[in-house]
Amino acid sequence: MAWKRNETNAPAGSTPSPIAPPAKRTGESATIGASIRIKGDLSGDEDLLIQGQIQGTIKLKSHNVTVGPSGRVKADIRGRTIRVDGEVDGNLFGEEEIVIRSSGRVQGNLQAPRVTLENGSSFKGSIDMDAGGQQPPLAPQPAASPAPKSAAGATPANNSSKG
Repeated sequence: MAWKRNETNAPAGSTPSPIAPPAKRTGESATIGASIRIKGDLSGDEDLLIQGQIQGTIKLKSHNVTVGPSGRVKADIRGRTIRVDGEVDGNLFGEEEIVIRSSGRVQGNLQAPRVTLENGSSFKGSIDMDAGGQQPPLAPQPAASPAPKSAAGATPANNSSKG
């Protein structure tokens, strides 16, 4: 074939490079435009700017998620850093930080080591600033006082026999 490249005749110093998958590039992000509506689960390996509407779940644990001024989200969001300029109805789980900007509105719980609520922002929910990003183990509870015995001499815990 005249068009087939014969790689055995390549010059000595140059070796053909195989096609590699795209490497992670810093600063690269995806945008969901204002006219886009998504229902379902969203995940990926790059930063995300949401200007449209999303309903479902968003999982970008090691990347930044920004809900832009026209963004409307009804979903739980997991990301490294989460910034909200628009509206979110759902829980936010930030590995590093959550920022609710002055134009942002969030109804849901926030969990991140650092949380910022700018003046003018709207927030209804609870904030958990556990540095590990996970629920801490429950602290041991003090021992309860023994339950009083009933007239028949049985405690409520072992009163399962019907006589």
